[in-house]
Amino acid sequence: MRTTEVLLVDDNPADTDLTTEVLARAVCPSHIHAVTDGAQAIAFLRRQGKYAHAIVPDIVILDLSLPGKDGRAVLAEVKADPLLRKIPIAIFSTSEARQDIVRSYELGANCYVSKPGNLRDFISAVTSIGEFWFGLAHLPREEER
Repeated sequence: MRTTEVLLVDDNPADTDLTTEVLARAVCPSHIHAVTDGAQAIAFLRRQGKYAHAIVPDIVILDLSLPGKDGRAVLAEVKADPLLRKIPIAIFSTSEARQDIVRSYELGANCYVSKPGNLRDFISAVTSIGEFWFGLAHLPREEER
């Protein structure tokens, strides 16, 4: 079974640590690459600078509220790039605002999951993301892009 490569883009260290820990227990083996802002996410995806040898992820889990280049800008840039647009992007954000959800889908998000405020529900949400994207969904692998 192939390891799923995941790029996690979140500026909250506690959320990053917990998401990584929960995904490590997912159905399918995964390797989590974490960055804390939108500029790093784009550099990682384009293999620029210190990310020159980065592995193109099978999926991106993206927070919307990021310092500098926010998640919406990252989403728009990735989905406008012919080399990156096939990478599924799961929005995982504290925002439950209708305009954020609608805008994310307009920009090409593959799903939108709100981050629950309590630990049990947060773990359940991340577990569900892992079960769906790593276990059920067929992901476009790098060699297929």
